[in-house]
Amino acid sequence: MIHTYSGTTIRFEIKYKNRTTIGISIDSYGIIEVQAPKGTPDEKVLQLLERKWDLIRQKVNEMKDRLQGSQEKVYEHGESFLYLGISYPIKISQDIKITKDYVVFEGEQLHIFVKQLDDEKIKQALKRFYYQQCKAFVEKSISFYQSNFKTKPRSIHISDSKTTWGTCDSKLQLTFNWRLAMAPQEVIDYVVVHEMCHMVHLNHDRSFWRLVGKIMPDYKDKENWLALSNWKMIV
Repeated sequence: MIHTYSGTTIRFEIKYKNRTTIGISIDSYGIIEVQAPKGTPDEKVLQLLERKWDLIRQKVNEMKDRLQGSQEKVYEHGESFLYLGISYPIKISQDIKITKDYVVFEGEQLHIFVKQLDDEKIKQALKRFYYQQCKAFVEKSISFYQSNFKTKPRSIHISDSKTTWGTCDSKLQLTFNWRLAMAPQEVIDYVVVHEMCHMVHLNHDRSFWRLVGKIMPDYKDKENWLALSNWKMIV
C-alpha cells in the first residue's frame, strides 16, 4: 500500500494475523511492514502510521543511509561528524600562532583550529579531540558505576581498534575505542558496564549477561544503536 501524509509518501506492506494490537516494523532495507488483527479497517492502520509518521520516516532514512555505507569525509566547512550521538558541522580556522592544532565543541559545531590548512592535519586534530573526550566520558562512567563492583580497573586506555568497542584483560586493564566519543553517553555507559562486568566474568556466559542486565536492564537498546550506527562513526 502507499500512503501520503505531511508532504511525503511511504510504501508499506500490511499483514493480517491473529493478534490483538497493530505492530509496525522496519527491516534492514527500510521496508515497512504493518501487522494488524484480522478485520482491522485500513483507516485505523493509517491513523497509527500518521501518529508515528516522523519516527517511521526517520528510521527508513537511517536504514537507506546505512545501505549506502560509509561515505568518505571531506575536511571543509559544513562537513558533519558525530559527537555524543549527534551530527555536528565542522568549522575550520587557521591560526599560524598556535603550537598545536586543537578542536573546541561550541554547542552547535566542532570548531577546528589548525596552524596549516591541510586535510591530514585537520583529521588528526579531530582524532585527538575524540581520544581526549572518550577518555573523559569513560572515566566519568566508570566512576558512576563503580559502586556495582568490588574490584576496580587497574588501568584505562583508549585505542584505535578496528574490531572492538572495548576490552578487559585478566589484569583488569580496560581499553576503549576512541570512536565511542561519537556515541550517546548512555551507549558509552553500556560499553563501560560491559567491560567492567568482565572484571567479574571474563567470558560471555549466562552469569555475565545476568550481571550486565542487572546493572543496565535496557542494554540491548544500546547494542542495537552501535550495530545500526557504527558505519557512520568515522573521521
